[in-house]
Amino acid sequence: MANQAEFARRLAKFPPSIWGTTFASFSLKDSEIESYTNQVEKLKEEVKDMLVQSNNQGVVQNIEFINLLCRLGVSHHFESLIEQHLNLIFTSLTDFLAHNDCDLYTVALIFRVLRQHRQKVPCDVFNKFKGDNGEFKNDIVSDVKGLLSLYEASALSVHGEDILDEALDFTKQHLETLSTQVSPHFQNQIRNALLCPVHCSMERFQALLFISIYQEDDSRIEILLKFAKLDYNRLQLLYREELAVVSRWWEVLDLAGKLKYARDRIVEVYVWALGCMVDPKLVKSRELVAKYTQLAMTVDDTYDAYGTIEETRLFTAAFERCNIDSIGELPEYMQHLYKAILGLFGETENDGASYKTLYAKEMFKELTRADLQEGEWYNSGSVPTFDEYLNNALITTTGELLTSAFFLGLEDVGMKEIIWVRQAPTIVKSTKLFVRLFDDIASHVDEQNRGDCPSSVECYMNEFGVSQEIAYVEIKKMIANAWKDINEEYMNPSRVSTTVLNYYLNFARMANFVYKIRDAYTYSVHLQVYVSKLFLEPLQV
Repeated sequence: MANQAEFARRLAKFPPSIWGTTFASFSLKDSEIESYTNQVEKLKEEVKDMLVQSNNQGVVQNIEFINLLCRLGVSHHFESLIEQHLNLIFTSLTDFLAHNDCDLYTVALIFRVLRQHRQKVPCDVFNKFKGDNGEFKNDIVSDVKGLLSLYEASALSVHGEDILDEALDFTKQHLETLSTQVSPHFQNQIRNALLCPVHCSMERFQALLFISIYQEDDSRIEILLKFAKLDYNRLQLLYREELAVVSRWWEVLDLAGKLKYARDRIVEVYVWALGCMVDPKLVKSRELVAKYTQLAMTVDDTYDAYGTIEETRLFTAAFERCNIDSIGELPEYMQHLYKAILGLFGETENDGASYKTLYAKEMFKELTRADLQEGEWYNSGSVPTFDEYLNNALITTTGELLTSAFFLGLEDVGMKEIIWVRQAPTIVKSTKLFVRLFDDIASHVDEQNRGDCPSSVECYMNEFGVSQEIAYVEIKKMIANAWKDINEEYMNPSRVSTTVLNYYLNFARMANFVYKIRDAYTYSVHLQVYVSKLFLEPLQV
């Protein structure tokens, strides 16, 4: 006869992994990577010369070339030089715009590129494109290139910039109409932009999309295109090798076999890690973030998709002590997970910065307490207030836990950055809010169908007495406001490096990528085509 605990289990029945051992069995051939590296290095100096030459030609040519390098995914080769050029452009921008009658495309391009590099260009540069009636002039309606440029620029708006909110509505409306009237080349650009502006999406995938667009451009620079394709294929091999490393780690742990209730998503979580840290140099951080994400997901599934409330209380209590001596207090299936997490801590505990591993431990403890709180709410049938839910849910985003993994992989990050994160600056709070609410909207129906803790949607409906549709509308407004906060704080002076700020910006971008249509962590088929393109399909050079 089944015991009472068995009847209390919530069995989610998540779809299995669609990748199996595809990546664990991958082996990088030194000759192949060496060939790509040699070709990239040969062309790199030529491209650098083009960048220098564009600077000599003037502001517009320089900005356009820098934009090409960024959109093609090769700007990482020239970061210092690009920063020098953009600093000079920003310093002289007011004078430049006063003495040059730039068109909409150019003004919006300068605005976007500078803001994406943390230079806060004022939004009043767009006033010249408005008429006396306060609306955008009719003569820009047929300017497809200009409309696209303005639409992309509007994604970098901050609070109080009404002209950019108006620009978003104006350009979106006219681009949707024009999308059926323009050449296939522009149709692809409009479709991609409307689906997700470049500033809001995963950098690596945007580079892939833009390479396919750029190769159809009659004005393309063949050497630059070849350089971008070679570098893309080179990085694809390096990233795939990293994915193979974490896949083999996951295979050796065999938690997917021992805990069949949990999501096996090592491939998808590596995609998340790559999206947050695309810089090729951040190898260790990507691997650790992928590992931490997979184990945090397994903890989450243990708490809300299998474990009884009594078992999860035991796990939380044992994890507070965080040592192997506590393992005997746990059910056998939980012991496997407990040992795996302690083993992950052990990977970095003796790396000369044990305080960073201690920080990671504390963040994992915080996560188990937050997961337990959700279980307690579900078990008691209570619905927390919206603020009570959010205070807890900002922890279950795993935002700070994964930050601790990110820091573990960086030698030049230490206590200063940990203190900064713990003080909860706006970009940290807003990123976690953006991710949590985006996730809640995407996964709401699925989670409620299988039986789960109330999400922000239920909490908002319950507290304010509104329908699901109204709750969706209001929560989406909060998501839009959080994005403006992220933009604002990204451009403000900061105590931490651009590398750290980029991590938070990309963390929000990846929520947009993974939860755009449905929770693709759970229903990973929604990421299948992207995984194939990013890791399995080299570009034809």
